[in-house]
Amino acid sequence: MFSLFSQPIHLKLPQSTIHYYPNFINSKKADSLFETFKKEVPWQQDTIRVYGKTYPQPRLTALYGDNEKPYSYANITMYPHKFSNELLDIKHQIETKTKVIFTTCLLNLYRDGKDSNGWHADDEKALGKNPVIASITLGQERYFQLKHKKDKTLKHKLLLEHGSLLIMQGETQHHWLHQIPKTKKPIKERINLTFRVL
Repeated sequence: MFSLFSQPIHLKLPQSTIHYYPNFINSKKADSLFETFKKEVPWQQDTIRVYGKTYPQPRLTALYGDNEKPYSYANITMYPHKFSNELLDIKHQIETKTKVIFTTCLLNLYRDGKDSNGWHADDEKALGKNPVIASITLGQERYFQLKHKKDKTLKHKLLLEHGSLLIMQGETQHHWLHQIPKTKKPIKERINLTFRVL
């Protein structure tokens, strides 16, 4: 089900440590997990403020954890549900790969191409100095874009595939922004699990 011995693709970007495992979860298991999370996760849609105006966040989210710590970003504060068995299983497999013990998972449901996640860095103080972010993609593949905070010539685009694992660590969040952009293509739903340490 989990490919613990697959070799990662190392993104050779300066001032970053980013690894991509295209087939971390096999297709059949990934299909099953997608359906489980879609049905059983208590998805919510928060509002965000942009230039003084309030908008519905362009995706659905949920937070899970094992330490009851809330997570705040973009003027949103979320409170965790207890890890499900499925999330614990994935968490343990990623921990075997990374040697990092994750406490929290932020889930995102992108319902179609209009749902997105704008340019940002996962650099909240609660995540620590050099956070490790482990991201699982289930469902529709989407492009993941990166751009350097200072050098505008440094950009990268990666297609995140069904069942894949992306790990960002080291000084990545200090120097790089990332996003899941909108697309006008008719596409299906994507669920993203982002494990982190709070």
